[in-house]
Amino acid sequence: MRRYLLALIALLVPWVAAPLASAWAAPSAPEPLGIDLEGYPYPYPVAFLPLEQDHHPVRMAYMDVAPTGTANGRAVLLLHGRNFPASYWSGVIAALASAGFRVIAPDQIGFGKSSKPLGPWSFDRAAEQTAALLDALRLPQVDVLAHSMGGMLAVRFARTYPARVRRLVLEAPLGLEDYRFHVPPVPESRLLQGELSLTAAEYRHYLKTAYGTTLSDAALDPFVTLRERITSSGDFPRWAEAFVATYTAIWGQPTVHELPLVTAPTLFLVGTRDRTAPGRPYAPPAARDAMGHVADLAAALAPTMPDARVQRFDTGHLVHLEAPDAFDRALLDFLTQP
Repeated sequence: MRRYLLALIALLVPWVAAPLASAWAAPSAPEPLGIDLEGYPYPYPVAFLPLEQDHHPVRMAYMDVAPTGTANGRAVLLLHGRNFPASYWSGVIAALASAGFRVIAPDQIGFGKSSKPLGPWSFDRAAEQTAALLDALRLPQVDVLAHSMGGMLAVRFARTYPARVRRLVLEAPLGLEDYRFHVPPVPESRLLQGELSLTAAEYRHYLKTAYGTTLSDAALDPFVTLRERITSSGDFPRWAEAFVATYTAIWGQPTVHELPLVTAPTLFLVGTRDRTAPGRPYAPPAARDAMGHVADLAAALAPTMPDARVQRFDTGHLVHLEAPDAFDRALLDFLTQP
């Protein structure tokens, strides 16, 4: 009997020990995350606006933050960049709310906590959806702060709804050049394969080099980890397809030619190290160095606009994260001018 019990224990030990060892071992990869960032914390409560796109229901996620300082009766709309959810506005939201502004920070359809429908992505449609959000919140006019790809959306929004934009701030905007002049059309299948195969290390390298950022690896970790968690989702191919559609919009729907027609007072906040140029890897080698001189492009375009100025920072593409105090001062000085 004793020999039988010893044999039984020997048989059961691996089955008991294996789960315990697995629980104690350090995880080999971040926990998967749904492509709508379910459970991913945002700095403020998130609400959803139901919309319809191509006869399908979609939801636009947004934060609506009340002033924490003496209310001034004005609201600021924040338009995020392509590689970031609206949560990265946390510090800017706090600064604006403290100064008395109501702050609206949506995730555009296809990004962050918003729906990820398939099919073409359009700046015109995004502008219409953004206007629908402001209508639902009963905001006839707002100041607009837009970063990166959000800058292209802001230009289209300001052109389509000029009466709704009081002042416009473009932080490191894309679209200050027509990328079609440098980059040939790229098949979506090639773009999709690039997104599906991109590793965490390659994504980190992209953020550091393409953006010219001065942020440390530790500061970039949350963005790298977020994308890595999404890649582990069963719906990652759908996310990648929706993401690729936004590159096609950036390349094929230029807004640079509309900047001289923007009537709202405009402030460019740009980093002297920013060389962001979507599609550069697909451009002929001789054309690549001519692309993405963001600060110089802004300086050349501002005089062509009715009322625009440029302020430079010793940063890369993520100005509000790389120089937050100086950025907030410049933003508030501009917004509070008579």
